[in-house]
Amino acid sequence: MVLVLLFISACFLAYSNGANDNFKGVATLFGSGTTNFKKAINWATVTTFSGSVAAIFLANELVKNFSGKGLVPDTLISLPIFAISIAFGAALTVFLATKIGMPISTTHSLVGGLFGAGVMAVGSQFNFEKLGSTFLMPLIVSPLMAAILSLIAYLIFKFFRKQLGVTKKTQLNIHKKQELEKSTLNLDNTITLKATTKLKATITNNIEAYDGEILGLSSQKVLDALHYLSAGIVSFARGLNDTPKIVGLLLIINVIDIKWSMIFIALIMAFGGLMNAKKVGITMSKKITPMNSGQGFTANVITGLLVTTASIHGLPVSTTHVSVGSIFGIGTATKKADYKMIGKILLSWLLTLPIAAIISGLLFKLLETLS
Repeated sequence: MVLVLLFISACFLAYSNGANDNFKGVATLFGSGTTNFKKAINWATVTTFSGSVAAIFLANELVKNFSGKGLVPDTLISLPIFAISIAFGAALTVFLATKIGMPISTTHSLVGGLFGAGVMAVGSQFNFEKLGSTFLMPLIVSPLMAAILSLIAYLIFKFFRKQLGVTKKTQLNIHKKQELEKSTLNLDNTITLKATTKLKATITNNIEAYDGEILGLSSQKVLDALHYLSAGIVSFARGLNDTPKIVGLLLIINVIDIKWSMIFIALIMAFGGLMNAKKVGITMSKKITPMNSGQGFTANVITGLLVTTASIHGLPVSTTHVSVGSIFGIGTATKKADYKMIGKILLSWLLTLPIAAIISGLLFKLLETLS
């Protein structure tokens, strides 16, 4: 029964993770108007799943870290109620944030769950030093690095764009409107109508295109292709980084092969993203800063590089933190960032760890009492 609860808790976590995180890799595609929501989430689903499969071969260190090894005594890691408490506490925290449209970190939630259940179980025997160096430091530093690097990358790309003679143009929506000026009743009882046609142009400020050529090809088409590729890289990196964290909790069961665990968790994550990603997707895409396809591409390049590098080296950075940091860096460079929304997101990040810790700690105590 306990093992079944652990399996259900891991599935709940995978679903919540997909719902809150899957769209983050393609948020810039939707936000820049490069594609619509449906195409963006489909691309995210395919590339995230690919990253999850790649994690079988590239992310074994993260699996070990998120099983709790080194943070608490090995005897505690073998207890299913410990893993249940972590998984459920993190899952519920992420699920609630998803419902209100806040992009929080599953990584942060899991760290909170590990901390809450671990301290409740072993008290002072908990390895606070490793918690700080291995888990908390990358989580704090990564969004700052992402913001700074994306700002620098944006300025570099802007310089080279101008050197290549590629210019930006604002799209116009042209509306044709016919107006009736007057009607005349003739002697033979016929009516003569006189109408004029007017053209009305509306500037759409948040949709910018690029004019010019790169190596004989349309600069906008080249950029769109690169933008799709960069969004796929971010989603791939997210699958690579997040799937092992959830699978680490399933190691306790020891009846499911790690490769099949990765694939199963990846499928549940994909389902969660397809079913419940829209609120967080709109927050990421539309509410942090307006952006064009070039700016979105820049943010994705920085996010993909940082998350992939961290995954290979076993550092549990948050795709959410890195992605939001990159988009915010672009908004800072263009001076269009919504600081009020950033403040709300930062508050949700600050609350993530303690909420997950409290839920996991209390649940562990309850399961310990009942067992």
